[in-house]
Amino acid sequence: MKNKTEKDEFTPVDIEQFFDKEEIAKDEITTGIIVLTPHQELLVNRLMEALKKNAPDRIEHLQNRMHDVENLANAIAQFPSLLERTTMTSSVRTPQELIDSIISYQEEGDTTLHMPSKAILGKGFLVAKIHTFFSMSKLAKNYAHMSDKEVQEYSDETVSMMFTLMAEDVYLNLIKDKSLSIDFRQQLALSLIILWEHRSDQTIADIAPVLQKVWSARRKLAPAFGTMMGTSELLLVSIQMDEQWTSFIKKRLGDQEVTQAMEEFLFGLSYEQIQKLRKILREKGITAIGRDEVSSYLGERVKTDISLDYRDFYLLYTVRRDNARARQRLNLPGPKKTLEDHFIRFVMEQNRDKQNNDTFAK
Repeated sequence: MKNKTEKDEFTPVDIEQFFDKEEIAKDEITTGIIVLTPHQELLVNRLMEALKKNAPDRIEHLQNRMHDVENLANAIAQFPSLLERTTMTSSVRTPQELIDSIISYQEEGDTTLHMPSKAILGKGFLVAKIHTFFSMSKLAKNYAHMSDKEVQEYSDETVSMMFTLMAEDVYLNLIKDKSLSIDFRQQLALSLIILWEHRSDQTIADIAPVLQKVWSARRKLAPAFGTMMGTSELLLVSIQMDEQWTSFIKKRLGDQEVTQAMEEFLFGLSYEQIQKLRKILREKGITAIGRDEVSSYLGERVKTDISLDYRDFYLLYTVRRDNARARQRLNLPGPKKTLEDHFIRFVMEQNRDKQNNDTFAK
């Protein structure tokens, strides 16, 4: 991913500066894909026990699937670690050089062939794991006879992993943003290669429940299709969110770019479709329409139905992501980043500031 003409724009970073040397030595930096987190392992064991009592014929199927996931992880583990100095076929790669390469590569288009093999293979592993946990939620509900609360844990874990899949795109989008400080982009690049290495991300795991609640809250926003306005106020009234989300809304919603990204997220429409629909409603003097009427007014099929399916969330996210990238590339009006880009950036900046303040306090 290296573009030599842009390399001089930044100073190479030493990966060790991101680790607390008092807590972790260089040779103790953990490498390799995390097959199951402790919480995920707990969920698997809990389901196995429940199936033993209520549907023993389903145990072997689940065991085989888990073995498949583990074997996939073991195969990927044979590829060189992204967090260690590695002798490649024709060169030597260090983590610092990988970070420099990620930042310096500013070309548009699909970067699949510019990514490390481990990054591409790891995404397939994560997708397989997501599908596995989705199947587990069905087993928990239909065969293990678990409580609704217990079943929800499997669904929540599936959604959390979906956000980890999404995080890769968010990190790449933010790394390309030259308005961000080079230090922050270096931190993002390191977060990205740690994500590639482990296929797990603590920052995303922490904020996934927040984004999931915001997604669920969209179901209550149908009346906003009347004036196509007031979405921020309605959102704040509709959901009781944590302090981080409330802080994000208060501090960033005054930014037009964030407001536009928020509207795309809430309405399930592109910026261009929202502008067109607003004009139509204004010209016709119409004050309210239902979600099922949007397609007829726009004269095109628009998916505005609200689903809690994690696959729909990711699908609509990729549409917003691709539209934002196209506007950036073609210099068109409208949001150049998704709501997820803005929120994850906000959270990471807050975490960075907190770490800096804690360090200064010492």
